[in-house]
Amino acid sequence: MQIRRDARGHAAGLEIVERGERSAWAQHAHGAYLLRTNCTETDPVKLWRWYIQLQQAEAAFRTSKSDLALRPVYHQKTERVEAHILICFWPWHFGALWKWMRSKGLGTCARQLLLEVSTIRAMDVILPVKNRGQLRMRLVARPDKPVAELLAHRGLALPISPKIIQNVVEKIA
Repeated sequence: MQIRRDARGHAAGLEIVERGERSAWAQHAHGAYLLRTNCTETDPVKLWRWYIQLQQAEAAFRTSKSDLALRPVYHQKTERVEAHILICFWPWHFGALWKWMRSKGLGTCARQLLLEVSTIRAMDVILPVKNRGQLRMRLVARPDKPVAELLAHRGLALPISPKIIQNVVEKIA
């Protein structure tokens, strides 16, 4: 392909030259192409799924890097590498959330789902126990009626009984 320009340098046309050898190969392949991998898996369906997942993850990384103007990235410090990995991981995580929401019939707007479920509250109750120090239990409050209906409609349930929490790292004020 080549762009034709007028005397002032403005694009005036497009010239496309077809390469016969590539055209013949494309017709022979019928749109198929070869995936090369180092995986030992022999099931083509599994390989294809992995390939599609890889493509989706790479697309999410490219999108997040482009939006944040993080390309190209040359990190010299461990903290920067870790921060970069975290920034790249977020889109993948939200992609997984989006897929889960679709599978549960919750739509595709993660922000709206988060707004709705943000009304769910949990708290830790700490009780002194003789000769043992403390007993910490996590309680989840009953959600508002619309959220409770949403959860019930989608077959999701919040814990009913308190959960005993062990090995708690104290919050630093």
